Amino acid sequence: MDIALCLAVDASSSVDHDEFGLMMGGLAEAFRDPAVAGAATGGPRGAAAVALLLWSGPGAQAVAVHWMTLADAAGAAALADAIDAAPRLVPAGATALGEGLAAALRLLAGFPGDAARQVVDLSGDGAGNAGIPSAPVRDAGVSAGVVINALAVVNEEPDLPAHYAAQVIGGPGAFVMECADYADFAAAIRRKLVRELRGALTA
Repeated sequence: MDIALCLAVDASSSVDHDEFGLMMGGLAEAFRDPAVAGAATGGPRGAAAVALLLWSGPGAQAVAVHWMTLADAAGAAALADAIDAAPRLVPAGATALGEGLAAALRLLAGFPGDAARQVVDLSGDGAGNAGIPSAPVRDAGVSAGVVINALAVVNEEPDLPAHYAAQVIGGPGAFVMECADYADFAAAIRRKLVRELRGALTA
């Protein structure tokens, strides 16, 4: 694989039912986009692997879509269907950002294949307010060779991109993107996924 990509999505109480639907729908729509599918298959190895992790409060993390291979448009479409069908497996609660990130890193550490790059794509609308701090978890992930990027939905916390920049992202080429609200999520996550999947090709 060119990349093993863990989508780590905030499902805490700040994300209501409709907002969660917009995130899942936005992710599914993105993987149906030819530009995203092309980015997933455009690397030297011609394939990517993607998994979806949901997280909220302390102890509340769950894999909603296990590792799926994207080697062509059909693989990307199958992933989109799986994301569309994914239930909200974790209870709404606090925002245990550090624990969510730690769960994403554990998922990557257990990836059952060989990937040239390992990346966490974390998205959410709030700073951590429970559980372990995220910065030490981020540092451990970076030390293990993982790149951590973030998408900040700034409808409730305008300073969230700065928080993610300081406490969450790390590794070569790591970045934060932002969107104004959940209505803009689909367009933002599409841009983010193209950038992540292409990696050094767009650096």
